[in-house]
Amino acid sequence: MRLNGNPVKASQTIVPGDTVRVRESGFERILEVRRLIAKRVGAEAASHCFTDHTPPRPVAPMLGLPQRDRGAGRPTKKDRRDMEKLRGH
Repeated sequence: MRLNGNPVKASQTIVPGDTVRVRESGFERILEVRRLIAKRVGAEAASHCFTDHTPPRPVAPMLGLPQRDRGAGRPTKKDRRDMEKLRGH
């Protein structure tokens, strides 16, 4: 977590106008604080208190790997070799 570009701890005080950067599952969210909330509120009410400046996530290219049906069990040795051949191993 970063506040205005500097690393911070969870107890850091924020003020309106601050920029908060949060790393979520390998992707960074950039939020600007518009106003503070005195107590916990729902997600709908909280969304009115910040502006999200996060760029859109890049779309991962489809690799064209074969997909097994859910519950089909382990791949056979032939299936595994075919998958490795497609991956280039």
